[in-house]
Amino acid sequence: MPPKHVAIVTCSTRRPRLNPTITQHVYDVLAADPTIPTNHNATAPDTDPRHITLEILDLAEQQLPLYDESVIPASLPATDPTPHYSKAHTRAWSAVVRQYDAFIFVTPQYNWSVPASLKNALDYLYFEWKGKPAGIVSYGSRGGGKAAEHLRGVLTGLRMKVVGTAPGLPVKFTGLPVGALSEEEEKVDLDERDVAGWTEAGIDGMMRNLGMELVCELDKE
Repeated sequence: MPPKHVAIVTCSTRRPRLNPTITQHVYDVLAADPTIPTNHNATAPDTDPRHITLEILDLAEQQLPLYDESVIPASLPATDPTPHYSKAHTRAWSAVVRQYDAFIFVTPQYNWSVPASLKNALDYLYFEWKGKPAGIVSYGSRGGGKAAEHLRGVLTGLRMKVVGTAPGLPVKFTGLPVGALSEEEEKVDLDERDVAGWTEAGIDGMMRNLGMELVCELDKE
């Protein structure tokens, strides 16, 4: 049996954005945790079902239009919904999501909720999400707890298995670049004061707990 695949999802699509940097931080924390059974030997084939692989999935790269699918996702065949969607971009998105066994959604807080890009991406599908473990990491000036709360309700409605730990990262010092955008998205570096604050507040530990809760859910399958 192959290892399980976990997507760490970058949920905002605007530019400039902090989301890819926060997602990378979540990835780095989880990948460095020796208690989470990731495969650290990249040169050898991995067949240990206890292992998980972590991959970053960026919604901006999916280029999904505002929801325009003409079929109802929950009405499609549960075992293979992908070919039954009416839109090519929905079929492509369905195929991407079906590759993963669990998800960690890394979301900013927009006006006490999640970005429209995330809700839009979720609404396109149903069976591709149903029954899979999910974790939430939010961020914002106060940690993004309202966004996490709203997202938990949405994921529960999709019948995902949402784990209890939901770290919220307060962003107080890290800023976005100001000025004209280049063709290539400008990388935003985290302010060390924010990173130190998260460590002192035990948020890295909460992210590791989230990772282990996902592993425990995957072990049940």
